[in-house]
Amino acid sequence: MLTDTHAHLNFPDFEEDLEAVLERAAEQDVRRILCIGTDLASSRKALALAEAQAGLYATVGIHPHEARTADEATLSQLREWAQHPKVVAIGEIGLDFYRNLSPPEVQLRAFRAQIALAQERNLPLVIHDREAHEAVMAVLEEEEAWKLGGVLHCFSGDATLAHKVTERGFYVGFDGPLTFPNARSLQALAAALPLQACLLETDCPYLTPHPYRVQAPRQRNEPAYLRAVAEKMAELRGLSLAEVAAATSANAERLFRLG
Repeated sequence: MLTDTHAHLNFPDFEEDLEAVLERAAEQDVRRILCIGTDLASSRKALALAEAQAGLYATVGIHPHEARTADEATLSQLREWAQHPKVVAIGEIGLDFYRNLSPPEVQLRAFRAQIALAQERNLPLVIHDREAHEAVMAVLEEEEAWKLGGVLHCFSGDATLAHKVTERGFYVGFDGPLTFPNARSLQALAAALPLQACLLETDCPYLTPHPYRVQAPRQRNEPAYLRAVAEKMAELRGLSLAEVAAATSANAERLFRLG
């Protein structure tokens, strides 16, 4: 069984054929999927999907792009949803200094506020970190967030950063880019990190893995394609697909307390 720990099935891209998407995922042994919130509307939809489908779980949170919206009313609503048994993490939260769609100081304020919320509810973190490695690490340290556990989703740092976060009990998320032919440094990292520190993700509808992105450029990604990421990790580590699936799903169970 494979576990997709980061999917956006709550996005409009999947409104017309969600049942077919879930059927294709099951055919590829992707049996559990975390639907990730990025704002109030997507968090609400993630929770609704998780309530309706046994194999789906939800996270709630405000993405750094939407950090301007993280006012007291928004945080209060997230706090309420975070009590639901199908909500397994606070996220997708963090910092994005590449696009800077919200000012850095606003992103930092929203990031810290949502870590505090996670601490209230004793939930792990799903972290977005793009061109903000030092700032993310500083916030996690200052807020003592390591105790919560979490994942650096779609990891884009170097091996030094990966070892720092995994030594503190966090996980590293690997997505479609792991399958790209020129992703040599990422592939070397996936081969070297302890398997018990790795999670598999699609980030669908984005980051379609090879060979699907070659067959149809900009093709929508979906959970069924997680198998391609798992197969690549198995190849890199000299393991079977079953071994990688079992280990990464166990990691997801441990971090997100899935049952």
